[in-house]
Amino acid sequence: MSGVFGKCFDPTGATWGVPTFPWKFAPEGYATRRQLRAKGLRPGGQPVAAQVMRRSRRRKSGVSVAYLYRIELAKPVRPMTSRRVGALALAMLARRTCPVCRVVYSCCLPTSLGMCLLCHESASARALHLGGQP
Repeated sequence: MSGVFGKCFDPTGATWGVPTFPWKFAPEGYATRRQLRAKGLRPGGQPVAAQVMRRSRRRKSGVSVAYLYRIELAKPVRPMTSRRVGALALAMLARRTCPVCRVVYSCCLPTSLGMCLLCHESASARALHLGGQP
């Protein structure tokens, strides 16, 4: 057994507290949140049943973890109500509306700027112009 595989293989949960498996080696009956959602299910308040791990150079800890839930304990997804549809539509409208010029765009505005690109460019040009004068 390789060193990486050995660190990630802990079916009893002695090392990590929950049963741990290497990436793509989880036994049948477990699924991630996304896999549950693709089947029309949700965890439904159940605790994490297991986890899968793999090495990752992007993470500070050096490993990437995905939590697994039992499929037989999962509950069906709640149906979308008309109120929830309306709330989501308003939230998406707010993400597409510039707070400075109040123009509604067809795509979501960048959250890093907090406004549309035209308003950001004019604000930065104004700041440069005012900052350049003594």
